[in-house]
Amino acid sequence: MTNRRNFIKTAAIASVAVALNSFKGESEEAKLVLSNKKIKPIVLSTWRFGIQANEAAWDILKRNGRALDAVEAGVKIPEGDPKERSVGYGGRPDRDGRVTLDACIMDEFSNIGSVACLEYIKHPIAVARSVMEKTPHVMLVGDGALQFALSQGFVKENLLVEESEKEWKEWLKTSQYKPIANIENHDTIGMIALDANGNLSGACTTSGMAFKMHGRVGDSPIIGAGLYVDNEIGAATATGHGEEVIRISGCHLVVELMRQGKSPQKACEEAVARIVKLTKNRNKNLKDIQVGFIALNKQGEYGSYCIQGGFNYAVNDATGNRLIDADYFLK
Repeated sequence: MTNRRNFIKTAAIASVAVALNSFKGESEEAKLVLSNKKIKPIVLSTWRFGIQANEAAWDILKRNGRALDAVEAGVKIPEGDPKERSVGYGGRPDRDGRVTLDACIMDEFSNIGSVACLEYIKHPIAVARSVMEKTPHVMLVGDGALQFALSQGFVKENLLVEESEKEWKEWLKTSQYKPIANIENHDTIGMIALDANGNLSGACTTSGMAFKMHGRVGDSPIIGAGLYVDNEIGAATATGHGEEVIRISGCHLVVELMRQGKSPQKACEEAVARIVKLTKNRNKNLKDIQVGFIALNKQGEYGSYCIQGGFNYAVNDATGNRLIDADYFLK
């Protein structure tokens, strides 16, 4: 009997290895099918800069590290890159020429931390984690967030890079506020991960809409809107026009839909459908907005959906790190 069990176990492992090898030369769609077969650890993040962010997160996950540490390390990559114009250092300013940053983080125990309208600090995600771990609060904003960050040893520095300043001065000539649908003048990196121990965490960070009103805050630092994690069910994060995500408590909705038994893909599709319906009810032009969700359940299955084409996301698991174009509503 023991020999029989060993034979079956060995055969199962061999079949998985064969399947993995057989997909190496296949399409992204084929890889997506394979990667949905309950593989862990796994990390997902939004947009093309998610590839580099995933690499940093995966370095922790592959060594059986904690998902919380992975997502923080991952999103720090675009935060610290002056060439990334929608996150952290290098982010485009508001209409007053001030770079204000938003971020939140959530772990497997539902511990949460958040900062909003934070200036002069390159890594708002690290400040958000400090809020979570070192204060009795869950969100600090504006000058209060800055003073807390400085008290924790974070360094104050100018975040307005030369290219962003040039764009802002050019924008002042017309002062027309009209966000573009995709990543061209705004966006976010949201990251969700499942570690080898089966625990989930997430992080979300942004510089918000370019040339927004000073003090404007979108969905990214709001737990339940731009990010939500339930370690019994799954995790979700959002990107795009934050006002629309806030309107439906988007990521909490996605996770609750997964709780009801929907797959991550179907949960993202239903959340987008809610936004589509509300947009039409308000007589707004759907082509003027973009919202995308990515979701990951406890079994390592994932999905994504957005309003219009152009949104992509990165996935890193044992089969590799790749960028996937999300399916969308407006065909």
